[in-house]
Amino acid sequence: MTRKVAHLISHSHWDREWYLPYEHHHYLLTELMNDLLDTLDQDPRYRYFHLDGQTIIIEDYLQIHPERREQLEAYIKEGRIIIGPWYILQDEFLTSSEANVRNLLIGHQDAAKYGVISKLGYFPDSFGNMGQAPQLLKQADIDTAVFGRGVKPTGFDNVVIDPISSSYESPYSEMYWSAPDGSTVVGILFANWYSNGNEVPVEAEAAKVFWDKRLGDAGKYASTPELLFMNGCDHQPIQRDLGDAMDTAKALYPEVEFVHSSFEQYIDALKKQLPDDLVTIQGELRSQHTDGWGTLVNTASARVYLKQLNQLGQTLLEKGAEPLAALAHLASGKAYPHQLLTYAWKTLMQNHPHDSICGCSVDEVHREMVARFDKSRHMTDTIIDESLQAIAGQMDTASVAAWSESSLPVTIYNMTGWSRTGTVRVELIAAKSYFKEGPNPPAIAERLAQLPLNLDGGVLLDDQGHAIAAKVEDLGVQFGYELPKDKFRQPYMAHKIALTFEAQLVPALGFKTFAWVNGLAAQQAEAPRSSLVVTESGMANAHVEVRIHADGSYDLIDKSTGQVYEGLGVYEDCGDLGNEYVFRQPDGDVALTTKGLQAQVTLVESEPYRITYEIKHAFSIPASASELFEEEKRKMVPFRKRTASRSAEMVTLELTTRISLEQSGKGVQVSVSFHNQAKDHRLRVLFPTGLAAVTHLADSIFEAAERDTTPAEEWINPSNAQHQQAFVSVSDGKVGLTVANKGLNEYEVLRDGKNTIAVTLLRSVSELGDWGVFPTPEAQCLGDQTVEFAVYPHPGTVVESGTFAEAYQFQSPWFHTQTPYQQGSLPTTYQALAWNGPSLALSAFKMSLDHDDVIVRLYNLAHQTEDVTLKPSFQVASAYQSDILERRHQQAELADGQIRSTAGKCEIITYALQTK
Repeated sequence: MTRKVAHLISHSHWDREWYLPYEHHHYLLTELMNDLLDTLDQDPRYRYFHLDGQTIIIEDYLQIHPERREQLEAYIKEGRIIIGPWYILQDEFLTSSEANVRNLLIGHQDAAKYGVISKLGYFPDSFGNMGQAPQLLKQADIDTAVFGRGVKPTGFDNVVIDPISSSYESPYSEMYWSAPDGSTVVGILFANWYSNGNEVPVEAEAAKVFWDKRLGDAGKYASTPELLFMNGCDHQPIQRDLGDAMDTAKALYPEVEFVHSSFEQYIDALKKQLPDDLVTIQGELRSQHTDGWGTLVNTASARVYLKQLNQLGQTLLEKGAEPLAALAHLASGKAYPHQLLTYAWKTLMQNHPHDSICGCSVDEVHREMVARFDKSRHMTDTIIDESLQAIAGQMDTASVAAWSESSLPVTIYNMTGWSRTGTVRVELIAAKSYFKEGPNPPAIAERLAQLPLNLDGGVLLDDQGHAIAAKVEDLGVQFGYELPKDKFRQPYMAHKIALTFEAQLVPALGFKTFAWVNGLAAQQAEAPRSSLVVTESGMANAHVEVRIHADGSYDLIDKSTGQVYEGLGVYEDCGDLGNEYVFRQPDGDVALTTKGLQAQVTLVESEPYRITYEIKHAFSIPASASELFEEEKRKMVPFRKRTASRSAEMVTLELTTRISLEQSGKGVQVSVSFHNQAKDHRLRVLFPTGLAAVTHLADSIFEAAERDTTPAEEWINPSNAQHQQAFVSVSDGKVGLTVANKGLNEYEVLRDGKNTIAVTLLRSVSELGDWGVFPTPEAQCLGDQTVEFAVYPHPGTVVESGTFAEAYQFQSPWFHTQTPYQQGSLPTTYQALAWNGPSLALSAFKMSLDHDDVIVRLYNLAHQTEDVTLKPSFQVASAYQSDILERRHQQAELADGQIRSTAGKCEIITYALQTK
């Protein structure tokens, strides 16, 4: 009989903030690390410590104890303190594709300073695991992943539950895990959680009881004699007497080899003995073969305001600061701000741990998160502004025949991967005077206010001299200032105007310049006729028609297919007796809706570029849960056993919906504003598709994940909510309906016979949940709220029709600069990189730290191979196949300045372009 080996791996799962504010945890971290360093010094039997897979712990510790840096570095380099590969332990589904990549990239960059890194895909407590994780890991030379959730049923006490059926994913704690592209790693489940070797007794009698159970539990799921015991838990102090405890265990169980081990040693031993009957699990690990109560998916709707701030921060970095900084470098030679971008990313990612971005911590934690979001965004905005100014400084606006020196050029930037058309609003300085010109600011303001702007006699022209329909507003005289690079600040007063218009066909990764022109050119120009019309019941353009009903719901007619989607946009409100982790509707509670509720519908905007209706509801809903709810929380009654109902007291939820159709829009854009006064409830918006389909597609990490609408037979939770990034889509193969969003990460496709898409707009709860009583009154999200989404009908699926690009662009802001009338080296319309591939999405356009290569990353949403062509507009010396760590691999062939390649099914491809 093969001898069993008990691998004890010491660690402490370090939630940076959770049931205590960050600085409380920070204090405890310093104690842990001081004890660890002292123990490593004093006890040679204490061989290794796994630093929870995240390098941020090092930053946090050395911030307090810089004097111990040399000692810490020595143990890291010796391999006794194991670090990386991540910067933080993120929630994978609530952070973007590129945020997951940056987390791994920056973790590697930080670890490189010490010369060693753990090549282990470490996901100890992620609330589900992304399906593309194996592909990301393999690209980083990581071939093994360990995780705590997503495969077997795990209860709230973190004990694995034997399933009802045999259809669950793996009978062993070891398995193979394969991504949609086929990339495969060894997967190891913490089948008895990451604390099954915690606090090992030293005294023999207690040790016998401890090990009899632990050895049996581990052996129940292990496929080999190599047994994994995690010596630690959440914020667990190190076990300083572990050496004595292991000596006791060795005396009690001579037939078992006890080793103070590392993951590297354990995995090396494990791989030599893996059996032939290991199961291969595919894609996302979301605990679907469970009763449905322990997935923690409802963290996607806890504190929606955090998700909105995160989506904005990520998008500004990915589709703003990074590509604009790369473009500024290519256009003007401006140095790419690697360190500043890393700082912005790190500050943002400090909000990405699973107990942070999930919104499942105490109120103090989430208040600090808002400040971090602001800090990251302020740095990002500054990088964007500096890059825009550098690009604008190279623009050749004087070469446009239709413009003159008195024109006001403005450049519109599209940093998404596709040509883009949409409504933009820009503010321009028509005239300005610096304070130094005197005599004083009030006098300057008065003089500027008297200047004739001749707004009625002006017109907006593109750089081909074509007129563009625009709304112009006089914004009056305002204060402003410049911060020159070579002198003191320069304050001024400026007379400003605002232009709103449809910017048409702005190139991908590029820009297009327009100009406000007075004079002869304005008199001769005439804007083309718009296809946008107000109808008897709503509005229409060349693509869709919208019919608005008396209750504020609306029908959407797809003119390309003739498909009608009826009764969209109804709001639904129900009670919630759950917590920040889990939604729980009260027994017998019937959701209230706005269906049939008279709404006030008003046309508020009718311009050639956009029509907007405002819809107002006075929606009466219960003020809170009943009084019994407070008693049940105090007594820690489990949320599934709570019997409280909704209160008899009612409050009015006033919903103001603005639904807009743009001239070239293929769907409608919607914003909803409301002042939440109610507690203990959930608000959703409903989109009955009326389509027959058993699966649907949801935007996830580097994939459009196909998910079953009806859960597995073990599922008993009435709710089947799921995660999304940019969109969720239902299609019957012939037609489809896609709902895009900005920071609304929770949806459900209802099993109501209509395949209704329900998107959560707000969830109001009052406690953290989990293992104690932690009130979180701010999680009720009282006060003003605004949410945004868009609805697109289309032929086929969201991928086949290319509608996914519309959804991604909906999340991405436009950028603009007022550009001088000047000679320059850049044309007024420019595209940095042309590429094609109908099912591919552009994910990143940035520069690498090591070589200053231009990094281009795309991913294939289709399950078949696609041809790809890249044609840079800048000079490329060499091109290399790369990966998510931005390394140079095999040289790619450049023919006629183009790279021709293929992207395999669901493949993530990266190129590194060395510029001349």
